[in-house]
Amino acid sequence: MTATAFEYGPNHVLVDPRAVQDGADSTWWPPAAGQPESDHLLAPPDPADRLDIAIDPRDRRRLELYAALTAAGIPPRPEDREAVESLSALPGSVTSTVRRWLHHTR
Repeated sequence: MTATAFEYGPNHVLVDPRAVQDGADSTWWPPAAGQPESDHLLAPPDPADRLDIAIDPRDRRRLELYAALTAAGIPPRPEDREAVESLSALPGSVTSTVRRWLHHTR
């Protein structure tokens, strides 16, 4: 048997657990261990702190093609994988031309 909204009567009380009570701010859950009390956004990462990992040029071209397709509003489908793999096997000048074409489609 499934419950409907009317089985419990029309008088529902909405409770906000984070609501301020008696003029004092009450915390519903304590912060995680080692985390500050306040909820601040993290600073953007510093590009100098990135790891320099040697990526195969073919893999880099493949990732760049996926990124260019997505940025152009053409999300790659699973069946597009073979085409992207074939394009990434071509020289870098070919894939940069394809990316340039996709960039100008916006």
